[in-house]
Amino acid sequence: MTTTSPETQRRKTSLFGWLHRHPRVKLGALLIAPTGWFGIVYFGSLALLFSYAFWSLDPQTGEVVKQFTLANFERILTQPVYGAIVFRTVGVAAIVTVVDALIAFPIAYYMARVASPRRRALLFMSILLPLWASYLVKIYAWRVILAPNGLFDWGFKQFGFDQFGDIFGVSDLSMTVVFIYIWLPYMILPIYAGLERIPTSYLEASADLGAKGGPTFRRIVLPLAMPALVAGSIFTFSLTLGDYIIPALVSNTQFIGNVVYESQGVAGDIPFAAAFALVPVGIMAIYLLVARHFGAFDEL
Repeated sequence: MTTTSPETQRRKTSLFGWLHRHPRVKLGALLIAPTGWFGIVYFGSLALLFSYAFWSLDPQTGEVVKQFTLANFERILTQPVYGAIVFRTVGVAAIVTVVDALIAFPIAYYMARVASPRRRALLFMSILLPLWASYLVKIYAWRVILAPNGLFDWGFKQFGFDQFGDIFGVSDLSMTVVFIYIWLPYMILPIYAGLERIPTSYLEASADLGAKGGPTFRRIVLPLAMPALVAGSIFTFSLTLGDYIIPALVSNTQFIGNVVYESQGVAGDIPFAAAFALVPVGIMAIYLLVARHFGAFDEL
């Protein structure tokens, strides 16, 4: 049995006492390992991605030429097909964000302001349970639902709208529907958190002053819930912007992610894939600056 000498115990006590008097140093010591690992993995990979974007691929040998060049960005800017892919991706991401917001807001408002605790718990369960299901399983399930002679097609035919069932299947509309469903919980939860923080006294004061539901919603609820709405849009917009699996499985449309995947996996052109991957990074940087202006980070 080993014993600790009085001198060692005194040093430990003085060290612990010094750390207790300097909580910031203690906090930094606790966080240095995880933050250091995060910095190496995340920021290191971003730095490598950024450097690859300014290199090129030798068409004869297939090897990466590590010399500074803007050829990859010139290719993106000069070939219209890549511009169309960027605009298509951003457009679908914007549509998904707007539709998810329109669907999520009344659901979140009912949960935060109207529903009883029991109904609120049931709604939370119904929103969170799909997140436990496999991402691919949900996509393939929607493929079956939207396929010709699927559930949507059958439902339209029951009401005599035979032509509407043909607009789904493998199409951009089906892809947008799947995006809306997949990312909807990520919009509901931030909006719910924002609506729940609105003091009830504000709504009561508005009612006491004679304001009806419409003016109260426009002048009190919506402005106070706007940061939460923007916070939810960060998730839906960014997740749609970077996704490549849903476009590949539900439609024949190329997104930014599909071009990046095919460039580095099929063509082996890693420098061009890195350059094209910086496009959504730049878009999201601008989007986050706008979201910060609306105070969205306070709701995350």
